[in-house]
Amino acid sequence: VHFCVPDVDAVVTKSHQISAGGAITAARALMEGKVDKAFAMVRPPGHHAHRVVYGDRGFCIINNEAIMLEHIRQHFGPKRVAIVDTDCHHGDGTQDIYWNDKDTLFISLHQDGRTLYPGSGFPDEMGGPGAYGYTINVPLPPGTGEEGFLYTIENLVLPILEEYRPELIVNSAGQDNHYTDPITNMNFTAQGYARLTELVNPDIAVLEGGYSIEGALPYVNLGIILALAGLDYSKVKEPDYDPEKLRQPTWISDYIKRLCEDIYQRWRRRRDMAKKMFEGKEFVRREKRIYYDTIGIMETQEETIKVCQACSGYTVIKSRCDYGYFILGIVIPFGACPNCVEEARKIYRSADPGDYTGIYLLDRVNDEFKVKK
Repeated sequence: VHFCVPDVDAVVTKSHQISAGGAITAARALMEGKVDKAFAMVRPPGHHAHRVVYGDRGFCIINNEAIMLEHIRQHFGPKRVAIVDTDCHHGDGTQDIYWNDKDTLFISLHQDGRTLYPGSGFPDEMGGPGAYGYTINVPLPPGTGEEGFLYTIENLVLPILEEYRPELIVNSAGQDNHYTDPITNMNFTAQGYARLTELVNPDIAVLEGGYSIEGALPYVNLGIILALAGLDYSKVKEPDYDPEKLRQPTWISDYIKRLCEDIYQRWRRRRDMAKKMFEGKEFVRREKRIYYDTIGIMETQEETIKVCQACSGYTVIKSRCDYGYFILGIVIPFGACPNCVEEARKIYRSADPGDYTGIYLLDRVNDEFKVKK
């Protein structure tokens, strides 16, 4: 999944490894038929971890859901998967990893990035040339409560899931939309989280953020567990719950209705939009600046995606950071055509280690990970 720079041992802590392992264990229990639903209540979280990893950002080093999902695909075969991220912060790392993967629909509901870290996750962020439209961002205004979240689920997320028809649904179950959370500005409740879980009906939920340790997590986790089990959650309420104080303003309701309609129309027009944007192009390039808030460094990155009519194309990443690293990473996805596999492997073979501090190849077709320095 990742290019860890300079290597896994240097950047990935034991606790992050255990967290990812917990998600894998939950997923295996589901896939092996030992359970009907699974909830990986693990920490640290992972959804801010991008493809390239230099260290900790947003408390995340490796992406638990992505590692879990690729383990499933490796051991149980290719799966058409939808990830519904309901953390209050945009799941920018998960978006980055699945940016050009049509077999992974990524939907993120989060507080508007103009008001909260990591400052991304807008409706026009829709994916790469091989999967345009399969990244869906719903930036909700501060103050959104149960009405807004559940309206978005019922009128946007569920219709898209019905059309996409995933074989597996994963919920990145962040709990920092709760009204008591100290670092966000939303008004969601344990009842709301339980109802959201009931509606989305995920096969696997993986805990993400949530920083109201006493005021939210015990109630939200219980509500999610009861909803996953199909049990009554109506009695799960916070001691200070007051629906009048948490009532959503009318202007927010109206704004969310317009937002959902706009995003759904983007989904419906995704093929026409992709044709207009990528037709006639051989490669698509984008430049990114990624801030690691926890360790205080900046990464600059150039990403090049091959536009291929036979597959989703390979990806080439050139990345450097304040630590002095400059790496080349090549990603060959599942389902890549023979021409793309050979082109990408040729780039790896011909790359000069003298030009980079590390050259990485992630080949999912041949199940290989290579590094030369």
